[in-house]
Amino acid sequence: ICLAVFLTSLIQEDYMKFGFDIDDTLIHLREHAFRLYNKKLNKNLGLDVFQAISTVEIHAPFGLTNEQGGQMWKDCMEEIYFTDCPAFQGAAETLHVLVAEGHDIYYITSRPKHYCPRTRSWIKAQGFPVKDENFYCGMDDHEKIDIIQSLQLDYYVDDKPAVLETLQGLGTKVIVKDQSYNQHVNLPRLVNWSEFKSLL
Repeated sequence: ICLAVFLTSLIQEDYMKFGFDIDDTLIHLREHAFRLYNKKLNKNLGLDVFQAISTVEIHAPFGLTNEQGGQMWKDCMEEIYFTDCPAFQGAAETLHVLVAEGHDIYYITSRPKHYCPRTRSWIKAQGFPVKDENFYCGMDDHEKIDIIQSLQLDYYVDDKPAVLETLQGLGTKVIVKDQSYNQHVNLPRLVNWSEFKSLL
């Protein structure tokens, strides 16, 4: 009995809760949208142009105003979200390893509420390990902190400066997924998913 209690305590000590944003953290959403914009606007802007964009929004290199860019995103949203956007190499595999090790995985995405069921189904279809009850969707960016706190996550990964800046001082260890628009964020930085475990 004592050995069983000891082993159980070891498992509990090692057990952790991991939270992940989806877009531009687990999947190449902006790059996927950039390619779609090229097609729809009959442009041929290279990936070097994309990689130099210093904002979350991608419309400026296409000569669109903020208003036009916002409308373009809304008009293309379903195609951006639910076509063949690729995952970052190693992202799904990394999350499967965490699950196999006994950890809990949570998804926290601010995609619009009416896209939540389709988003959950789509991310499952891309090979990510998803428990329905651990999928959180439809909140504003600034509301993510409430979910992260209530879940008492050990680690959380996101790309957006507007989100990351609200998480300073939490007990949760925050990791920034490297992107061109978050270079000023001073947090442990994930460049390649193969390096994730080294940041823990």
